Amino acid sequence: MPSPRLLSPALLTLAAAAFAIGTAEFVIMGLLPLIAADLRVDLPSAGYLVSGYALGVVAGGPLLAGLMARLEEKRALSGLMLIFIVGNLACLLAPGLWSLLLARIFTAFCHASLIGAAAVMAARLAPAGMAGRAMALMFSGMTLANVLGVPAGTLIGQWAGWRASFAAVAALGFITLLLIRALLPTHSAHKADGKPQARLPGRVWPALLASVLAAASMFAFFTYLLPTLSQVSGLPPEQSSAALLLCGVGLVAGGWLGGRLADGQLDKALLLTLALLCASLIAFCLLAARLPFALALMTLWGALAFALCMLLQTLAIRLAGDTAVQASAFNVGAFNLGNALGAWLAGILLSHGGVLEQTSLLAAALAGLALPLASLALASAAKPNSACMRA
Repeated sequence: MPSPRLLSPALLTLAAAAFAIGTAEFVIMGLLPLIAADLRVDLPSAGYLVSGYALGVVAGGPLLAGLMARLEEKRALSGLMLIFIVGNLACLLAPGLWSLLLARIFTAFCHASLIGAAAVMAARLAPAGMAGRAMALMFSGMTLANVLGVPAGTLIGQWAGWRASFAAVAALGFITLLLIRALLPTHSAHKADGKPQARLPGRVWPALLASVLAAASMFAFFTYLLPTLSQVSGLPPEQSSAALLLCGVGLVAGGWLGGRLADGQLDKALLLTLALLCASLIAFCLLAARLPFALALMTLWGALAFALCMLLQTLAIRLAGDTAVQASAFNVGAFNLGNALGAWLAGILLSHGGVLEQTSLLAAALAGLALPLASLALASAAKPNSACMRA
C-alpha cells in the first residue's frame, strides 16, 4: 500500500489520468471481435487498431515535445486530455475501419506526452525522498486499467455495443479533465531564462535505447507466455485467468518495488534488476516444463520487469535536466516501440523453427543488451557537471 503521505488529491488525479489512458489503450483487445463483426472485416484487419495505436504513441511524443516545452504543466495536461476526449468521440462516431483506425492514432498522440508529463509532475509533487514512489503510484493507474477498466469496458461493449465502450472512455476522460482543472497546482515548466529547451541532451539517448530493449524483452516473453504455459508447462486452459492474475500480482509488486528502489541507489538497483531479470528468464527456459517452477518464475519476472520500467523512467528524467517532461514522454514512446519490436522478434524466432520456451532466452538476450546502455547512461548521471534532475 502507498504511504498516506502520497495519497494527495493531486497525485491521485495523475493516477486517474493514467487509468483513463490505460483503459483506452487496452480495452480494444476485448472489443476486436465485436468491431470486426459490426464493420464486416476479418479479425486480422481489426488487429490494425492495436498496432496503429502503438505507432501513434511512438510518433506522438516527438511531435508534441516542442509544445510540451512551452506550456505550463496544468494547461498542457488539460490540452492533452482534450485530445484524448475528442479522439475517443471520433472512435465512437467512426463509420468504418479506416476512419476508426485514424481516430485511434489521433487518440494515441496524447499518450506518451500525457503519461510523461504526469510522471515528472508526480515526482515534483512528492514528499522529500519519495519521488520514485510517487511515480509508481501514478503508473499504478495503468495497472488498474488492466485489472478494472478493460474488463468493465469490454462488458459495456458486449452489453450495449462497442461504440458504447468508447463513449464510456470519453466520459472517463471528461471526468479526469475536470479533476485536472480542479486539483492540480499551477506550475511553470519554463527554464529560469524563459527559453524552453526542446532538444534532449545526448546523455539521455542511451537510457531511451535501454528502455526500447527492456520493453522488447518484456513483450518477447509476454506475448507467447500463455501458449508456453499451456503447451510446455501443462497449464490447464481453465486456469489461464488465474495464471494471468498471478502475473498481474507480480507486476503490481514490481511497480511498488521499483518506486522504492528509485528513491535509493538508482545505479546499483538498475544494474542488479537487469541482471536478475536475465537470470529469471534463463531459468524459466530451463524449468518451463515444470508448472510450479514456471509459475513462480513468471511471477518473479513480472515484478522485475515492471520494477525495471520504473527505474528506467526515473533515470531518463534525472538525465534530462530542463527537458525532463520531453524525456519522460520520449521514454514512454520508447517502451511502446520496444513492445512492437519484442513481439515481432519472438514471432520471427517461432516462424524459423524456435520453440515456445526459447522466447524467454530471446527476452534474456534483449535485456542483456540493455545492460551496457544502462551502464553508459548511469556513468553520465554520475558526472559532477551533469545537469541531471535530482528527482
